[in-house]
Amino acid sequence: MELEKELERLNPYQKEAVLDESNALLVNANVGSGKTTVLTTKVKYLHEKKQIRYQDMVVLTFTNKAAAEIKGRLKEGAEALSEEETELFGTFHGVALSLLKKRLPIEQLGYTKEFTIMEADEEVDMALQLIEEEKLTIKYKNRLKKRLEQAQSGRMTGKIQDDIEILAKRLKEEKVKQNKMSFSDLLENAILLVDKLPEKPKWIIIDEVQDSDQRQLDFISCLKGEETSLFAVGDPNQVIYSFRGLPMDVFYRIREQYGAKEMSLPINYRSSGLIIEAARRFQQNGKRLVGEREAGHKIMVKRHYNAFQEACYLADRIKELYQAGVEYHEIAVFYRLQNQSQVMEDVFEREGIPFEVSLKKTVRDIPVLNFFIRVLRFAVNEKDTTSALLVLKDKEYGERRKSKDAALLVKERNIEKSGLLKRMIEFSKYALNFTSEEEVYQYFNLDTCIRPTASTYEEDREAILFILKKIFEVSREGKKPLMEAVKEFLNSSALYGIQVLTKETKQKTDAVKLMTLHASKGLEFTYVFLTGVNYGLIPLQAKDMEEEEEERRLFFVGMTRAKDFLELSYYTNPDYPRTMPGPSRYLSIIPKDLIESEDEEEKSVNLQELKRQVMKAREEAKQGVMEDKAEEETKQAKEEKREEEKKEAVKSLEEGGAKPTRQIRHPKYGIGTITREDDQILEAFFPPYGPKEFLKAFAEFEFI
Repeated sequence: MELEKELERLNPYQKEAVLDESNALLVNANVGSGKTTVLTTKVKYLHEKKQIRYQDMVVLTFTNKAAAEIKGRLKEGAEALSEEETELFGTFHGVALSLLKKRLPIEQLGYTKEFTIMEADEEVDMALQLIEEEKLTIKYKNRLKKRLEQAQSGRMTGKIQDDIEILAKRLKEEKVKQNKMSFSDLLENAILLVDKLPEKPKWIIIDEVQDSDQRQLDFISCLKGEETSLFAVGDPNQVIYSFRGLPMDVFYRIREQYGAKEMSLPINYRSSGLIIEAARRFQQNGKRLVGEREAGHKIMVKRHYNAFQEACYLADRIKELYQAGVEYHEIAVFYRLQNQSQVMEDVFEREGIPFEVSLKKTVRDIPVLNFFIRVLRFAVNEKDTTSALLVLKDKEYGERRKSKDAALLVKERNIEKSGLLKRMIEFSKYALNFTSEEEVYQYFNLDTCIRPTASTYEEDREAILFILKKIFEVSREGKKPLMEAVKEFLNSSALYGIQVLTKETKQKTDAVKLMTLHASKGLEFTYVFLTGVNYGLIPLQAKDMEEEEEERRLFFVGMTRAKDFLELSYYTNPDYPRTMPGPSRYLSIIPKDLIESEDEEEKSVNLQELKRQVMKAREEAKQGVMEDKAEEETKQAKEEKREEEKKEAVKSLEEGGAKPTRQIRHPKYGIGTITREDDQILEAFFPPYGPKEFLKAFAEFEFI
């Protein structure tokens, strides 16, 4: 009954795709056209009407979040949908992992079912270890990762005379020896063994198929049997990852290889009519995008002097929206490059605006976790000698041992000479007895590693306990022994990353989202501010037509994240290298009748006056946020006068003259005597540091 109601809610295009019984169907789904709804309804239809078991379906996605959403929708109204039924619903690499762990004879390749997944850069660590141990000659180590990929795939170019091919061969052997697979090994090994499956799936269903690379297409091809049906959904207008070496003709190749029938989902339900009308100018493929909603508000185009002035404007604008009843999480700010977020973070934090920065952090971005994850890796896999060596050699958190000493200890398993090695090796003995993250923390004696006297102690401890808490959640929810939970967590973190609630990344229940255009894909917001639409940012300078087309598709994706309000902005004096002042040509492509811009009087504002206002705002911001680009004569005169006053005050202090009565206490410099003070700036003399100057609004001091 629930399925019937869902089918009734579909539009004719969506319903046709769900009910179609072709052996291979390719659905060209325009942005905001309800592709996830179609995909999940298709799965339900196959299960309930066609009696296809979930175990006989493979559902492939490109993010863990998308896979979780599909599973979540399927569980709505389901009496009992177990993890085992949907174990092949996930990312390409997640599905490959499940197959290798549960259905494929991985032993034929020298591995055991207990193999672990390596972090993205662990392979380089292992390679460097092999280079050192075997005295291999390797040139251009700064490009080691890329050269290894070329050697492993047989795509070596150039005539570099070194041992890179020997290293690639030894690396493959070492991974088998240590029972570890890299990210790329998962698909490669699954492709090698997939013919050994007892039976092929009855259906393969693919989300965002346009993002498939060659290895993923090969995986689909090997997984598909003669009786396997294929249902693929995607949008060629959203191919924004060509740097991964993606074939741009994915749709053509699937049509040709599988004789796929093609349908379209042209109706957009997300964005207002005017936003859709503007986005059409950047649509490159498929049927004309059709908007279902009314016209709505015009697109606002704003001019800003630079990124700092824009951040101040955005802070004020977001406050207005919030006071008018718009929740922060309905607001997003997009930019092309990750480093553009910093000025917004500084200003928003100062203004008390809650925000989240969408930034995919790896374990390596957090040094203490880089160390602790290695501890856990060796603790659950004693073959992982690379992790053990790095733990013992670690100069910040480990035992700071020399390479030869560490290698000998690990080889001989000499637990008498290394407390860390002893605790890692004996972890399996005690794992069943641990009931809390604090007990595991104490077992590894981690206070000796992160040192209570260190400035990062509290933050490091919080990060480690957060990871341990997540592991215990895996153990309790899955009713698994702690050792199994650790392995599952490590594999999951290697595949999907670890999101750690550190001081900088704490999630808030209601926060403005700051993210790159790439990170915005698949999301939607009521208000979208798309910043830096200057040539050199949006679009980036392209080397060829293919890169230029990708930039247009990326802009299309950014625009179509907005549901009701879209604001585009550019800089007259950009702070970023290779960025041209003035609006990008993309803004001229949008018809003028769709745009609401600043009126002519505002446009005629003298730029020197605007510049003066920005300089004034900078003085009120955190010291060092932006570097002043010009100084007026009056300011120079004031600076000279201040220097004279400071020299006289310091000289008086050093000579034991009359001292001002007011003092301050600073966490770094101690107690200092005030030598000068005005509305914004305070100067004080700190023996033995000398004179120091602070912005009152941001300095960490207290008056005594």
